[in-house]
Amino acid sequence: MKNKITLTAILLLFLFQTGTAQTTSEFFDKADTFFKTYIEHGRVDYKTIRENSSRLNELVAIAKEISISKSDVNTYQAFWINAYNLSVIKGIVDNYPIKSPLDKDGFFDKATYDLAGKSITLNDIENKLLRGNFPKEARFHFVLVCAGLGCPPIINNAYLPNTLDAQLQTQTELSLNNPNFIKVKGNKVQLSQLFEWYKGDFTQEGKSQIDYVNQYRKEKIDGKVKVSYYNYDWTLNEKKN
Repeated sequence: MKNKITLTAILLLFLFQTGTAQTTSEFFDKADTFFKTYIEHGRVDYKTIRENSSRLNELVAIAKEISISKSDVNTYQAFWINAYNLSVIKGIVDNYPIKSPLDKDGFFDKATYDLAGKSITLNDIENKLLRGNFPKEARFHFVLVCAGLGCPPIINNAYLPNTLDAQLQTQTELSLNNPNFIKVKGNKVQLSQLFEWYKGDFTQEGKSQIDYVNQYRKEKIDGKVKVSYYNYDWTLNEKKN
C-alpha cells in the first residue's frame, strides 16, 4: 500500500512538472509569435492589437496560470521580462488611444496584472522580482520596455531561457553603442535618465557609470568626461500605420 501511495505521488509530481513545462513552453512560443506579428523596428502596433486583442488576451491567460521558480534562473528571468513587456502593451491597449503611458495615472505603480499566481504592478515586476532578486544584473534596463521612446527599443522576439544571456548582451550593446542613446560630444557625455534613476545599478563594485558603459562600447569613452543626463522621452513607441 505504501509503495502504491509513493508511486502515485511521484506520478502526480511528474504530471504536474510536465504540465508546467508545457505551459511555460507554450507561453514562450506564443509570446514570440505575438512580438513578431505586432512589433517592427522597435515600434508596437497598438491600434491593430486593440482592434483584435484575442492573441494578447490568450497570452495573458496563459501567463496567469504559470508556476515559476527563481531557482530556474533563466526561465524565471525570461518569463518576467516577457511578462513585463506584454503587460505594458496590455496597459496601453486597454487605454488606447493614448499618447504616453504617463497619461494614465498609476500606469506603473497602481495598475495590477495577474501573472504567475500574483497580482502585481509593473514596478513590482521590475524592482522586486527582477532587480530585487538579481541585483547585479543591470542589463535588465535595456530589455524592459516602458512604452516610451526614451526606453531602449522593444524587440520583435520573445526572450527565451536558452538564449537569454545572448539577448541581454545584444540589447545592451546595441543601446550603449547607439549615438542617440549615449550622446558623446567632445569631453562631455549625456546619458539616458535611466542612469540617473538607477545609478546604483551601474556603479557597483566601485565602478563609475562610464566604466559600466565602456564594457559594452566599441569606441570607449574617456573616464574623465563630464557626465549629464538628457530628459526621458515618454512619447508612445507606437507604430505609425
